[in-house]
Amino acid sequence: MARLARDPGVEALVAAYRADLVAAGHFAENEVTSPARAFLLRIGGAAGWSRLSVEEQWRVSEARESAVVMWMIASGHVRPRPEFLVRGCQPIGKVSAWVHGEFHERFMATAAGLGFSPKVAELQWWAVAKVAAVAGVAPGKLTRAKFDTASRKLFDAVRRYGACSGRITLSTRLYGAEATLYHAGVIDGAPRKRAPNQATLRQQEWASVPARLAETLQGYVEQMRVTLRPNSMPHIERTLREFALWLRDEAPEIKAIRDLRRAHIERYKRHVAQKPNRRGGRLSKRTIAGELSTLRICLERLGEWDGEDAPTRTLMFPGDVPKLDDPLPRFIDDGAAKKLIQAARATDDPFARLAVEFLARTGLRRGEFLDLKIDSVVQIGAAYWLHVPLGKLRTDRYIPLHPQLKELLDEWVASRPANLREPWLFMDHGRRVGPESVRKAIQRVAKDAGLENVTPHQLRHTLATQAINRGMSLEAIAALLGHKSMRMTMVYAKVSNRTVAEEYFKVSEQVEALYDAPKQLPAEAEGSEMRKLRSEMHRRMLGNGYCARPVGLDCHFESICESCVYFQTTLEFRPTLKRQRDDAAEKGQVARLKIFDGLLDRLDAQPRAS
Repeated sequence: MARLARDPGVEALVAAYRADLVAAGHFAENEVTSPARAFLLRIGGAAGWSRLSVEEQWRVSEARESAVVMWMIASGHVRPRPEFLVRGCQPIGKVSAWVHGEFHERFMATAAGLGFSPKVAELQWWAVAKVAAVAGVAPGKLTRAKFDTASRKLFDAVRRYGACSGRITLSTRLYGAEATLYHAGVIDGAPRKRAPNQATLRQQEWASVPARLAETLQGYVEQMRVTLRPNSMPHIERTLREFALWLRDEAPEIKAIRDLRRAHIERYKRHVAQKPNRRGGRLSKRTIAGELSTLRICLERLGEWDGEDAPTRTLMFPGDVPKLDDPLPRFIDDGAAKKLIQAARATDDPFARLAVEFLARTGLRRGEFLDLKIDSVVQIGAAYWLHVPLGKLRTDRYIPLHPQLKELLDEWVASRPANLREPWLFMDHGRRVGPESVRKAIQRVAKDAGLENVTPHQLRHTLATQAINRGMSLEAIAALLGHKSMRMTMVYAKVSNRTVAEEYFKVSEQVEALYDAPKQLPAEAEGSEMRKLRSEMHRRMLGNGYCARPVGLDCHFESICESCVYFQTTLEFRPTLKRQRDDAAEKGQVARLKIFDGLLDRLDAQPRAS
């Protein structure tokens, strides 16, 4: 033991351990350092501990000297395996807090500023301590790349040990810790929710497809990536990859796009219509239409480009894509809208109130609402305007901002954490508020108002319907909602046909009187549109109904009434009969021509009034 005590490596570790204890204000007499020296001599110092297996490391770390092991890890003297850190609850966070005391205080202050409770912030710190240990750096020296790499290693270690709940707990803590590290200025790149990385799986699936087929379809995807929005590309890539995989399994004779035949498309259509969705049910009509439309556009463009591997004929037609319903916009009526606004003003959730009031009174799309920045409000003259950023239709616009909405925004901005590094208006614990949060907030308010199934987009439709019902012009509604063409706005004219409503209510009282005391309605009871409709129908009234044939459509029975023995005519109809006679001559209808010639002769033989 005396010989080992002169090991300079162990003595250097003990000296460093004592110095950190003193710097942290801990007691560092021999009763603390002597056991540490004995422990380090027994395991062979930092190098000896690193040579142990994970099981052996765990056994020695369970002893009372485990704080020494955690100190070696936190101070960077040893680099632990991820498997060691994910088993059990080591005091790594506690030890790391006094080893890196200054940064720990900064981390906790940032977390508190983002709205995290002290307990949650401390749990985040423990997770960061593990990530930093795996990365081999101090917590304050982490980078985005090191944070992501070390986190993946920890997740993989949890997965290998089968601790699903541990993986979820670690993921939850790192989810918040990432935001805290970002706003503390440690890592770059705004925090975001990450889906599992499927890039390797996608590459493997493409590699299993015939090379020429994969090359053509992937080349098409890359061409589309140049011109389309990034958000559109996952759907296109996934649809074409699934088509290629289906050909690999169900039509192995297809090695390239030029080998495709119509029969393959028809079989694939049945496959798409029958395949299950994620919940085990059938795909919706809209989803089926989206997949088949994507495939059809791809095949059409490959044919137009006339490359080496192109379809040899037209394979898909418009009728292959299901026709989607075109329902009227769903809106809530005035009474329900009033209840919703009242419930929003009574809620204790400031974001829920802001979401309901803004969407209901500006007509913003949900994405436009979430893309607002802290400088989105501008003053033009004496009024305030809201700058709506580039959105769905790649256009931005200014809309007037009601003073009440301006006050709500001012209150929100005043309560916004001062240490945020992001310009977005709506942030929650250092992260951007997502679309699902808006939906849930509106549903909570709707539930308080006694309403069901109110969606963010319904509030947009509601505002447009309210506006058109109160006489706002379609042009102004289009500008307010950010429509690119009037065709998009005209759909609201279907919801509110003021002419029909005015005509209907104009005669409703007289109709009620008719039901109470049957009598002929006076002529003045008819509105202009109703009178026009009645007169047009009367002209084509038949014995037991009326003719609905469009004016421009020929009829095989054009002279059936004129050939009836009860048919009578007078000189005032001679111009009409003459046109009908000329029409029959033009069409070569001999029998019809004779009928009108006879009618004209009879009229000409009638005595003229003197």
